[in-house]
Amino acid sequence: MYTLENEILHVKLNPAGAELSSVIKKSTQQEYMWQGDPEIWGSQAPVLFPIVGGLKDDTYFYENKAYQLPKHGFIRYNKDLVFKKDSDTKISLSLGSSEKTLAMYPFEFFFEISFELIENKIEISHRIENIGTKTMYFNVGGHPAFNCPLEDTELYNEYYITLKDEAEHESYALAPNGLIQEGTFPVFNDKKLPLTQNLFDNDALIFKNIKAKEATLYHKTKGAIVGLTFEDFPDLGIWAKPKAPFVCIEPWLGYADVEHSNQILEDKEGIKRLNPGELHRSSYAITIY
Repeated sequence: MYTLENEILHVKLNPAGAELSSVIKKSTQQEYMWQGDPEIWGSQAPVLFPIVGGLKDDTYFYENKAYQLPKHGFIRYNKDLVFKKDSDTKISLSLGSSEKTLAMYPFEFFFEISFELIENKIEISHRIENIGTKTMYFNVGGHPAFNCPLEDTELYNEYYITLKDEAEHESYALAPNGLIQEGTFPVFNDKKLPLTQNLFDNDALIFKNIKAKEATLYHKTKGAIVGLTFEDFPDLGIWAKPKAPFVCIEPWLGYADVEHSNQILEDKEGIKRLNPGELHRSSYAITIY
Protein backbone atom coordinates (compact mmCIF):
# COMPACT_ATOMS: atom_id res chain seq x y z
CA MET A 1 0.00 0.00 0.00
CA TYR A 2 1.09 3.58 -0.67
CA THR A 3 0.40 6.08 2.09
CA LEU A 4 -0.32 9.78 2.32
CA GLU A 5 -0.54 11.67 5.56
CA ASN A 6 -1.08 15.14 6.96
CA GLU A 7 -2.21 16.45 10.35
CA ILE A 8 -5.83 15.50 9.71
CA LEU A 9 -5.93 12.37 7.53
CA HIS A 10 -4.06 9.13 7.02
CA VAL A 11 -4.71 7.65 3.57
CA LYS A 12 -3.74 4.37 1.90
CA LEU A 13 -3.79 3.56 -1.80
CA ASN A 14 -3.73 0.13 -3.41
CA PRO A 15 -1.12 0.10 -6.21
CA ALA A 16 -3.26 -2.42 -8.12
CA GLY A 17 -5.73 -0.17 -9.90
CA ALA A 18 -4.86 2.96 -7.88
CA GLU A 19 -7.76 2.28 -5.53
CA LEU A 20 -8.27 4.51 -2.52
CA SER A 21 -8.39 1.87 0.20
CA SER A 22 -8.31 3.66 3.55
CA VAL A 23 -9.14 7.14 4.81
CA ILE A 24 -8.74 7.53 8.55
CA LYS A 25 -9.49 10.74 10.42
CA LYS A 26 -6.69 10.99 12.95
CA SER A 27 -8.65 12.78 15.65
CA THR A 28 -11.19 9.95 15.93
CA GLN A 29 -9.37 7.02 14.24
CA GLN A 30 -12.53 6.53 12.22
CA GLU A 31 -12.21 4.61 8.94
CA TYR A 32 -14.34 6.16 6.19
CA MET A 33 -13.64 3.79 3.28
CA TRP A 34 -15.39 0.49 2.71
CA GLN A 35 -12.84 -2.25 3.38
CA GLY A 36 -13.68 -4.45 0.42
CA ASP A 37 -15.19 -7.57 2.01
CA PRO A 38 -15.00 -10.08 -0.89
CA GLU A 39 -18.10 -11.86 0.43
CA ILE A 40 -20.07 -8.70 -0.38
CA TRP A 41 -18.07 -6.57 -2.85
CA GLY A 42 -14.31 -6.87 -3.04
CA SER A 43 -13.55 -3.46 -4.52
CA GLN A 44 -13.20 -0.14 -2.73
CA ALA A 45 -12.77 2.72 -5.18
CA PRO A 46 -12.21 1.54 -8.77
CA VAL A 47 -10.78 4.01 -11.29
CA LEU A 48 -12.92 3.97 -14.43
CA PHE A 49 -11.19 4.37 -17.80
CA PRO A 50 -11.58 4.29 -20.79
CA ILE A 51 -15.26 3.45 -20.23
CA VAL A 52 -17.68 3.91 -17.38
CA GLY A 53 -20.09 1.06 -16.72
CA GLY A 54 -20.68 -1.74 -19.16
CA LEU A 55 -20.95 -2.10 -22.93
CA LYS A 56 -23.80 -3.73 -24.79
CA ASP A 57 -22.72 -7.38 -25.15
CA ASP A 58 -19.36 -6.23 -23.68
CA THR A 59 -18.50 -5.12 -27.22
CA TYR A 60 -18.01 -1.94 -29.23
CA PHE A 61 -17.13 -1.34 -32.86
CA TYR A 62 -14.46 1.01 -34.17
CA GLU A 63 -13.46 1.24 -37.84
CA ASN A 64 -15.62 -1.82 -38.55
CA LYS A 65 -13.75 -3.96 -36.06
CA ALA A 66 -15.18 -5.44 -32.86
CA TYR A 67 -13.42 -4.87 -29.54
CA GLN A 68 -14.19 -6.14 -26.03
CA LEU A 69 -13.65 -4.15 -22.86
CA PRO A 70 -14.49 -5.26 -19.32
CA LYS A 71 -16.97 -3.25 -17.29
CA HIS A 72 -15.38 0.07 -16.20
CA GLY A 73 -12.32 -0.47 -18.42
CA PHE A 74 -8.80 -1.66 -17.66
CA ILE A 75 -7.34 0.57 -14.94
CA ARG A 76 -9.36 -1.35 -12.35
CA TYR A 77 -7.19 -4.07 -10.71
CA ASN A 78 -4.33 -3.20 -13.10
CA LYS A 79 -0.89 -4.07 -11.66
CA ASP A 80 1.07 -2.31 -14.40
CA LEU A 81 0.56 1.22 -13.09
CA VAL A 82 3.75 3.23 -12.55
CA PHE A 83 4.10 4.94 -9.16
CA LYS A 84 5.52 8.41 -8.59
CA LYS A 85 5.78 10.19 -5.25
CA ASP A 86 5.34 13.91 -5.82
CA SER A 87 5.53 14.86 -2.11
CA ASP A 88 4.53 13.59 1.33
CA THR A 89 0.97 14.64 0.54
CA LYS A 90 0.74 13.80 -3.18
CA ILE A 91 1.34 10.69 -5.27
CA SER A 92 0.58 9.76 -8.88
CA LEU A 93 0.07 6.51 -10.77
CA SER A 94 0.15 6.23 -14.54
CA LEU A 95 -0.36 3.86 -17.45
CA GLY A 96 0.61 4.22 -21.09
CA SER A 97 -0.84 2.39 -24.05
CA SER A 98 0.77 -0.97 -24.84
CA GLU A 99 0.17 -4.06 -26.93
CA LYS A 100 -2.09 -5.28 -24.14
CA THR A 101 -4.28 -2.15 -24.14
CA LEU A 102 -4.26 -1.72 -27.93
CA ALA A 103 -5.86 -5.13 -28.30
CA MET A 104 -8.85 -3.84 -26.31
CA TYR A 105 -8.69 -0.14 -27.08
CA PRO A 106 -6.98 0.94 -30.32
CA PHE A 107 -5.73 4.34 -29.18
CA GLU A 108 -2.34 5.52 -28.02
CA PHE A 109 -2.64 7.35 -24.72
CA PHE A 110 -0.99 8.33 -21.48
CA PHE A 111 -3.21 8.15 -18.36
CA GLU A 112 -2.23 9.54 -14.98
CA ILE A 113 -4.20 9.82 -11.76
CA SER A 114 -2.93 11.75 -8.75
CA PHE A 115 -4.07 11.90 -5.13
CA GLU A 116 -3.30 14.96 -3.03
CA LEU A 117 -4.13 15.70 0.60
CA ILE A 118 -5.22 19.27 1.31
CA GLU A 119 -6.28 19.61 4.96
CA ASN A 120 -9.41 17.42 5.35
CA LYS A 121 -9.77 16.90 1.60
CA ILE A 122 -8.44 14.38 -0.92
CA GLU A 123 -8.18 15.79 -4.43
CA ILE A 124 -8.20 13.17 -7.17
CA SER A 125 -7.01 14.42 -10.55
CA HIS A 126 -6.93 12.75 -13.96
CA ARG A 127 -4.59 13.62 -16.79
CA ILE A 128 -5.28 11.93 -20.12
CA GLU A 129 -3.19 12.63 -23.20
CA ASN A 130 -3.84 11.49 -26.75
CA ILE A 131 -0.35 10.62 -27.99
CA GLY A 132 -1.60 8.98 -31.18
CA THR A 133 -2.53 10.27 -34.62
CA LYS A 134 -6.30 9.81 -34.56
CA THR A 135 -9.19 11.12 -32.48
CA MET A 136 -9.48 9.23 -29.21
CA TYR A 137 -12.84 8.36 -27.60
CA PHE A 138 -13.08 7.83 -23.85
CA ASN A 139 -14.93 8.08 -20.55
CA VAL A 140 -13.42 8.52 -17.11
CA GLY A 141 -14.80 8.41 -13.58
CA GLY A 142 -14.51 7.47 -9.92
CA HIS A 143 -16.27 4.81 -7.84
CA PRO A 144 -15.38 5.45 -4.14
CA ALA A 145 -17.25 3.38 -1.56
CA PHE A 146 -17.79 4.80 1.92
CA ASN A 147 -18.66 2.96 5.10
CA CYS A 148 -22.34 3.46 5.82
CA PRO A 149 -23.18 3.31 8.61
CA LEU A 150 -19.92 4.46 10.17
CA GLU A 151 -20.74 3.03 13.60
CA ASP A 152 -21.98 -0.46 14.42
CA THR A 153 -24.69 1.08 16.60
CA GLU A 154 -26.17 3.01 13.66
CA LEU A 155 -28.62 1.97 10.96
CA TYR A 156 -28.34 2.41 7.19
CA ASN A 157 -31.62 4.31 7.06
CA GLU A 158 -30.23 6.95 9.41
CA TYR A 159 -28.25 8.28 6.43
CA TYR A 160 -29.20 10.28 3.36
CA ILE A 161 -27.51 12.04 0.42
CA THR A 162 -28.13 15.55 -0.90
CA LEU A 163 -27.09 17.30 -4.10
CA LYS A 164 -26.17 20.94 -3.75
CA ASP A 165 -28.67 22.33 -6.26
CA GLU A 166 -31.44 20.80 -4.10
CA ALA A 167 -33.43 19.74 -7.15
CA GLU A 168 -35.75 16.74 -7.01
CA HIS A 169 -33.53 14.68 -9.31
CA GLU A 170 -34.87 11.65 -11.13
CA SER A 171 -32.77 8.59 -11.84
CA TYR A 172 -32.38 6.43 -14.90
CA ALA A 173 -32.68 2.70 -14.28
CA LEU A 174 -30.33 -0.11 -15.25
CA ALA A 175 -31.72 -3.17 -16.98
CA PRO A 176 -30.64 -6.62 -15.71
CA ASN A 177 -27.94 -6.64 -18.45
CA GLY A 178 -26.41 -3.44 -16.99
CA LEU A 179 -27.59 -1.12 -19.79
CA ILE A 180 -29.39 2.15 -19.14
CA GLN A 181 -33.11 2.08 -19.82
CA GLU A 182 -35.21 4.91 -21.21
CA GLY A 183 -37.26 7.00 -18.81
CA THR A 184 -36.61 8.18 -15.28
CA PHE A 185 -38.17 7.77 -11.87
CA PRO A 186 -38.16 9.89 -8.69
CA VAL A 187 -35.79 8.93 -5.88
CA PHE A 188 -35.47 12.14 -3.88
CA ASN A 189 -37.83 12.99 -1.05
CA ASP A 190 -37.88 16.61 0.16
CA LYS A 191 -34.60 17.15 -1.75
CA LYS A 192 -32.96 14.24 0.07
CA LEU A 193 -32.08 10.74 -1.12
CA PRO A 194 -32.88 8.49 1.87
CA LEU A 195 -30.67 5.41 2.06
CA THR A 196 -32.75 2.29 2.56
CA GLN A 197 -32.03 -1.43 2.52
CA ASN A 198 -33.91 -1.84 -0.78
CA LEU A 199 -32.78 1.32 -2.59
CA PHE A 200 -30.32 -0.56 -4.81
CA ASP A 201 -32.31 -3.74 -5.43
CA ASN A 202 -32.33 -2.85 -9.13
CA ASP A 203 -28.68 -1.75 -9.26
CA ALA A 204 -27.26 1.79 -9.43
CA LEU A 205 -29.05 5.11 -9.62
CA ILE A 206 -27.91 7.03 -12.71
CA PHE A 207 -28.02 10.82 -13.06
CA LYS A 208 -27.09 12.27 -16.46
CA ASN A 209 -26.03 15.86 -17.17
CA ILE A 210 -26.89 17.21 -13.75
CA LYS A 211 -26.28 20.81 -12.73
CA ALA A 212 -25.31 19.83 -9.18
CA LYS A 213 -21.56 19.64 -8.63
CA GLU A 214 -21.54 18.59 -4.99
CA ALA A 215 -22.98 15.56 -3.18
CA THR A 216 -22.94 15.07 0.59
CA LEU A 217 -23.56 12.02 2.75
CA TYR A 218 -25.35 12.96 5.99
CA HIS A 219 -26.30 11.22 9.19
CA LYS A 220 -29.70 12.46 10.33
CA THR A 221 -28.45 13.67 13.73
CA LYS A 222 -24.65 13.93 13.32
CA GLY A 223 -24.76 16.03 10.16
CA ALA A 224 -22.39 15.93 7.19
CA ILE A 225 -20.09 12.88 7.05
CA VAL A 226 -18.47 12.91 3.58
CA GLY A 227 -18.74 15.37 0.72
CA LEU A 228 -17.78 15.10 -2.95
CA THR A 229 -17.28 18.03 -5.28
CA PHE A 230 -17.06 17.26 -9.00
CA GLU A 231 -17.05 20.39 -11.15
CA ASP A 232 -15.54 18.52 -14.12
CA PHE A 233 -18.03 15.66 -14.13
CA PRO A 234 -21.54 16.07 -15.60
CA ASP A 235 -22.83 12.63 -14.58
CA LEU A 236 -23.23 10.83 -11.27
CA GLY A 237 -23.85 7.31 -10.07
CA ILE A 238 -24.96 6.26 -6.59
CA TRP A 239 -24.78 2.57 -5.77
CA ALA A 240 -24.30 -0.18 -3.21
CA LYS A 241 -24.78 -3.89 -3.11
CA PRO A 242 -28.30 -4.43 -1.74
CA LYS A 243 -28.27 -4.43 2.06
CA ALA A 244 -24.49 -3.88 2.18
CA PRO A 245 -22.96 -1.47 4.74
CA PHE A 246 -21.52 1.03 2.27
CA VAL A 247 -22.54 3.53 -0.38
CA CYS A 248 -20.69 4.62 -3.53
CA ILE A 249 -20.91 8.21 -4.74
CA GLU A 250 -19.46 8.18 -8.25
CA PRO A 251 -18.50 11.23 -10.34
CA TRP A 252 -18.60 10.25 -14.00
CA LEU A 253 -17.71 11.70 -17.36
CA GLY A 254 -19.86 9.29 -19.35
CA TYR A 255 -21.90 6.24 -18.38
CA ALA A 256 -22.88 2.72 -19.39
CA ASP A 257 -24.34 1.95 -22.80
CA VAL A 258 -28.01 2.67 -23.29
CA GLU A 259 -30.27 -0.19 -24.35
CA HIS A 260 -30.69 1.14 -27.89
CA SER A 261 -26.93 1.59 -28.45
CA ASN A 262 -25.67 0.73 -31.94
CA GLN A 263 -22.33 -0.18 -30.26
CA ILE A 264 -20.34 2.11 -32.57
CA LEU A 265 -17.79 3.86 -30.35
CA GLU A 266 -18.07 7.26 -32.05
CA ASP A 267 -21.86 7.19 -31.50
CA LYS A 268 -21.75 6.06 -27.85
CA GLU A 269 -23.96 8.27 -25.70
CA GLY A 270 -21.83 10.31 -23.31
CA ILE A 271 -18.53 9.56 -25.07
CA LYS A 272 -15.80 12.23 -25.04
CA ARG A 273 -13.37 13.06 -27.82
CA LEU A 274 -9.71 13.99 -27.61
CA ASN A 275 -7.84 15.10 -30.72
CA PRO A 276 -4.24 14.03 -31.42
CA GLY A 277 -1.86 15.83 -29.08
CA GLU A 278 -4.65 17.14 -26.86
CA LEU A 279 -4.72 16.82 -23.09
CA HIS A 280 -7.75 16.21 -20.87
CA ARG A 281 -7.76 17.15 -17.19
CA SER A 282 -10.53 16.51 -14.70
CA SER A 283 -10.65 16.26 -10.93
CA TYR A 284 -12.96 15.69 -8.03
CA ALA A 285 -12.47 16.00 -4.29
CA ILE A 286 -13.54 14.02 -1.24
CA THR A 287 -14.01 16.03 1.96
CA ILE A 288 -14.07 14.31 5.35
CA TYR A 289 -16.16 16.22 7.90
